[in-house]
Amino acid sequence: MGPGNLAGASVGTTAVGLSPRPGALVYIANLHSDTVSVVDTGTGMVVDSVPVGDGPDSVAVSPDGSRVYVTNSASDTVSVIDARTRTVIATVAVGDEPSRVTVSPDNRNVYVANVGSDNVSVISTRTRAVTDTIAVGDAPLGVAVAPDGCTLYVANAASGTVSVVRTATGTVTGTIPVGSGPTALVLTPDGRRMYVSNLTSDDVSVVDVHDGAETDRIPVGDQPAGIGVLPDGRQVYVANIGSDNVSVISTRGRAVTETVAVGDGPNGLAVGPDGSLVYVSNFDSDTLSVIDTSTARVTNTVTVGDGPTGVAAVQGKAGTAGGPNTAPVQLA
Repeated sequence: MGPGNLAGASVGTTAVGLSPRPGALVYIANLHSDTVSVVDTGTGMVVDSVPVGDGPDSVAVSPDGSRVYVTNSASDTVSVIDARTRTVIATVAVGDEPSRVTVSPDNRNVYVANVGSDNVSVISTRTRAVTDTIAVGDAPLGVAVAPDGCTLYVANAASGTVSVVRTATGTVTGTIPVGSGPTALVLTPDGRRMYVSNLTSDDVSVVDVHDGAETDRIPVGDQPAGIGVLPDGRQVYVANIGSDNVSVISTRGRAVTETVAVGDGPNGLAVGPDGSLVYVSNFDSDTLSVIDTSTARVTNTVTVGDGPTGVAAVQGKAGTAGGPNTAPVQLA
């Protein structure tokens, strides 16, 4: 089993009510619907459905919340959405089968992992054009930028490695061996540790960023994919596709402390801006699970589009983005 494309349907317009959190928005890429669902967590409703390219796979929000970037895996493009008007304002051609996307902390560049061409496209947010293409490992999936913006990390699913890229020059400066089938990765807020979900070895690698080496492996559920860390750095949440649950890891104890049952085929995951909620896309049940991090329990379930994959959260209609976006692996 390796990375490929799931292929989703119309977006639902009803949902189980969410506890009021005015202005919080969640964006969900629906692979089979060719849309992005917009969920208002204050009303618990899908308030919009934005048509994008073919096979939308992952989604990321700019730091100021004004733009939403969506990878279209089947059309080899990235859709740029104006968050205010909720319309596509640009379409950027990138590499083969773009699978993951993230935005630099300074909002100058968008990084897109192209699983089919073994490289990363760099898009200027100003010109909305590709300014560089960086060769990395085999089947790059997860992407994350260090808090200072100086380093990009890329999880290479078929290589079992993470590429370390200097963003100023677009050069690979190191390669870190991790588990089997690394799919998504996330950095702690202080940038000292990185957690990598390994789809085919059913574990999470802990990486010391300064030393550039794996220091631990934490067993989780079956086929871990989407991953996120709380703003205080104390817990990591991991969506397990094969066991229909989410593992909660204590970063201090480096062990799973809770297991949360969610929908069918959970894969994409994003942490809300204030860390009180975690959002999980359930590919096989076309829903979004909302987890309250104070109790590690699902408090709400929202019906979205067909084949929901990548998830991103933002506080307010033009506020601070939450996440990072940790879109899932796509299974053939």
